[in-house]
Amino acid sequence: MKIDFCSLASGSKGNCHLISDGDNFLLVDVGLNGKQVEKKLSELDINPGKLSGIIISHEHRDHVSGAGILSRRYNIPIYANRGTWEGMMPIISKVDSNNIKIFKTDTPFSIGKFKIQPYSISHDANEPVGFSIENQGVKISITTDLGCINQVILESVKGSDLVVLESNHDVDMLKVGKYPYFLKRRILSDVGHLSNEAAGDAILQLLRHNVKSFLLAHLSRDNNFPELALQTVMNIMNENNISIGKDVFIDIIDGEKGSSLYTFATGL
Repeated sequence: MKIDFCSLASGSKGNCHLISDGDNFLLVDVGLNGKQVEKKLSELDINPGKLSGIIISHEHRDHVSGAGILSRRYNIPIYANRGTWEGMMPIISKVDSNNIKIFKTDTPFSIGKFKIQPYSISHDANEPVGFSIENQGVKISITTDLGCINQVILESVKGSDLVVLESNHDVDMLKVGKYPYFLKRRILSDVGHLSNEAAGDAILQLLRHNVKSFLLAHLSRDNNFPELALQTVMNIMNENNISIGKDVFIDIIDGEKGSSLYTFATGL
């Protein structure tokens, strides 16, 4: 048995991640349009009609814009907490009442053999969450769109086989860049986004919580680039005598192309 993970996209143009055990196929966020998701799933030889559910972290457009159309087209249930449902309904339009699934933040729920733990994160949305998703001894956590790492997050993702971690911006690029002052303040705040440096520091903390594999995600198109994000994090690892490839695995999710397919053997 195995668990597959693939990020279809991650960034301001859209976020969407796929997790599957071969029987259940879950999307975490759908910030791409329906045709884009269908194309990317087709490239993985997955029929969208096989999707078991869509799980939403928060209501911002780059996480929900395609959720409604996929739900209507393929009769897919959408799982979100009450605050997120209230925020995203005007964006995704009408969804069949049978496909409106409301979970409680910090309370686990199941889809097939997947156990999903939604945990609170700090972001400027109604009720934003990250997810730790477990199945047959494999744990994958998705932690993006957060202004800071706290103890709740550390406890929620500890022991993960893979953590998708935000590495949104380079602080200096953001400060001298074209964004208006109010937007810079928002991004740099505790309800904004993690910088490359903050991502590196988070990895140091998570290494002490038995996490050794990371995908850097949600890179800004204007205030970051993949080589800089990866090098910044690697420098922090080197400064702390942590060997890349031996002590920790770190890779980047391409904003539009997504990631490679990662496969994890289950305990069964």
